[in-house]
Amino acid sequence: MPFHHLALVTNDLTATHNFYTEAMGFTLAKVVIGPTENPDGWARHVFYDTGDGLMAFWELHDESLPSVDAAISTGIGLPAWVNHLAFRAGADGLAPHLQRWLDFGLEVVELDHEFCVSLYATDPNGILVEWCCDSRPLDAADRAEAALLLSDPAPRLDPLPSVTLHNAAHGLLP
Repeated sequence: MPFHHLALVTNDLTATHNFYTEAMGFTLAKVVIGPTENPDGWARHVFYDTGDGLMAFWELHDESLPSVDAAISTGIGLPAWVNHLAFRAGADGLAPHLQRWLDFGLEVVELDHEFCVSLYATDPNGILVEWCCDSRPLDAADRAEAALLLSDPAPRLDPLPSVTLHNAAHGLLP
């Protein structure tokens, strides 16, 4: 079942808005302003239409709440790749997303995972964002292997994906 929206905190709504409208191509859909538990506090809840659901960010104005690092992985001491946002690339594939990111000035990592190819960049909150395009459908063999690997105490490592680095200033990097 698809989700309605995903909501995260941002410490820089202007940069977040620019990234998700310009670099991602999402549309600002709705803004809700509401109170927090603190009588002097309030919050802005900003929703973006992704084309297949909503993405939302909270801008908090409440001195009783702690300052937080908005990066959903590195902010809690994990590598950036652990918690990340992955969006389906759609019928046009990855090329338009890569070009949009390069035009926005982002450094982009492209990985071929064998069953899908992904582009990765970091948003202004320090969150790793991914465009993903399936390169083949997952089948019964994939599901059977997944069932075995799920509880294997010493699973074999998959081969490392091929990596391509793209830089806005220089195009493809060696």
